[in-house]
Amino acid sequence: MTDERQRKPGHRIPPKNTNRARDLRKEAPVPERLLWSRLRGGQLDGIRFRRQHVMGPYVLDFYCAGKKLAIELDGRSHEDSAEHDARRTAYLESGELRVIRFSDDEVLRDLEAVVRRIAFEVGLE
Repeated sequence: MTDERQRKPGHRIPPKNTNRARDLRKEAPVPERLLWSRLRGGQLDGIRFRRQHVMGPYVLDFYCAGKKLAIELDGRSHEDSAEHDARRTAYLESGELRVIRFSDDEVLRDLEAVVRRIAFEVGLE
């Protein structure tokens, strides 16, 4: 049996990152679940998003490959991590991704405004 910590031949993402993304999907906080309910399955004019997508050493909350857009929700775990978030954003932008951030409170307070901003960022508005 293959040790899960080893990379499989041709497998680009280390299994520990894949497992972490899977765990994050299962334990998603309410704001992530709410936003996912509006983005999943191409509901936003057929544009596809991925949830908890592994990108290098990071796991993105939401990712739209077709538009090279990363969407991050900042909850309580981000309150003391401005420096880490800045490094993460710089890494993603160096790969020519655009990164937009919303607070969990923004999603809870006005989900429609968040969805409109995402629609704008992907060129729908």
